[in-house]
Amino acid sequence: MSEDGMDEVLAEVGPRLRRIRKERGATLAGLSEATGISVSTLSRLESGLRKPSLELLLPIARAHEVALDELVGAPPVRDPRVRAEPIVRHGRTYWPLTRQPGGLQAYKVLVPRRQEEPEPRVHEGYEWLYVLSGRLRIVLGEHDVVLAAGEAAEFDTRVPHWFGSTGEGPAEFLSLFGPQGERMHVRAKPKRS
Repeated sequence: MSEDGMDEVLAEVGPRLRRIRKERGATLAGLSEATGISVSTLSRLESGLRKPSLELLLPIARAHEVALDELVGAPPVRDPRVRAEPIVRHGRTYWPLTRQPGGLQAYKVLVPRRQEEPEPRVHEGYEWLYVLSGRLRIVLGEHDVVLAAGEAAEFDTRVPHWFGSTGEGPAEFLSLFGPQGERMHVRAKPKRS
């Protein structure tokens, strides 16, 4: 939130405090007694002459039996669903699972069944893959491995790498990618023997 946006939110707190207090039929003296906050401080909060702080707002919220959000006027929570259109590149389909550019990015990827010659590449970052269905071939440095559904891999993308179909069928997987140094901190659960 910008500084202007923050100032605007704080400016609306005082009138909101006054409105809620009056709706509940409370006086400044009664609210002071219930919260332990002086009448003059409560009056300055309501008139906007005193900046609200958590130490002041929490007892007021408790006294009025309202959520802190109701006093502050927090913005509504937006719809959490990500509705990005699939992207097709080099025969692969990518569904973006994150909205914000930069930072950690998540994708669901479908690699079609097709035999390809690996062409390892390098770039800055760190990647984590989790296979949802099918079998995914990964070439990483001198390693050439196949991951089955339920298996995961993580690696530094500065190591030459490539992933694609084994040629047996399509593979669907989740990919989390972050800038260099931003590790996923997710580990596959070891298989029990």
